[in-house]
Amino acid sequence: MATTVLLVEDDAAIREMLRPPLRKAGFDVVEAADVQEARRAVLEHPPDLILLDWMLPDVSGIDWARSLKREPLTKEIPVIMLTARGEEEDRVKGLDAGADDYVTKPFSPRELVARMKAVLRRTAPHAGDEAVETAGLRIDPVSHRVTGNGQPIKIGPTEYNLLLFLMTHPDRVFTRGQLLDHVWGTNVYVEERTVDVHIRRLRKTLEPTGHEYLVQTVRGAGYRFSAEP
Repeated sequence: MATTVLLVEDDAAIREMLRPPLRKAGFDVVEAADVQEARRAVLEHPPDLILLDWMLPDVSGIDWARSLKREPLTKEIPVIMLTARGEEEDRVKGLDAGADDYVTKPFSPRELVARMKAVLRRTAPHAGDEAVETAGLRIDPVSHRVTGNGQPIKIGPTEYNLLLFLMTHPDRVFTRGQLLDHVWGTNVYVEERTVDVHIRRLRKTLEPTGHEYLVQTVRGAGYRFSAEP
């Protein structure tokens, strides 16, 4: 089954430009010119990925991105922001709103397709009983064991859940609020600074095997798990 992409862009010329290369890349393209139309499209058939323009005529793309990440039906749908706003502060706002990537106009369709495929790989559902390994750090959901270069790592339950979530969503930046929702759950009230405490504990846990560098701070945005610096 082809991957469905919802393209939310009020500029008809941009939609027309993107339509052929997206279809050539194997995507089914659904188009919307504003958020109201996009909402209807999501309700009729939730897409696999949303390409979302920042500046829209009815509701700003960044506000709708926040709304998407709050709703159970749509919070797992990856979002790529399309915008002419290239400043660092704007990129941080986009990531903070829950966007999975941020593409600044003008961009080439080829680059956009590559970004889309990368986001889909990162956000693909992970098989719950499969062990995951990165740079010698291994976590096994079945046995609930963590090892570093073959050595057992003693880890607390919250740090385990945090590590499992991050390792199964590599290279993706999560805000503190998103980590609270995914790891602690939406029905539990925990202050955002609690995330920082557990991130520090997790890094300390990974220090003996030299894997603390995998848990990275993204200044002004949140945290990510990555083998890349």
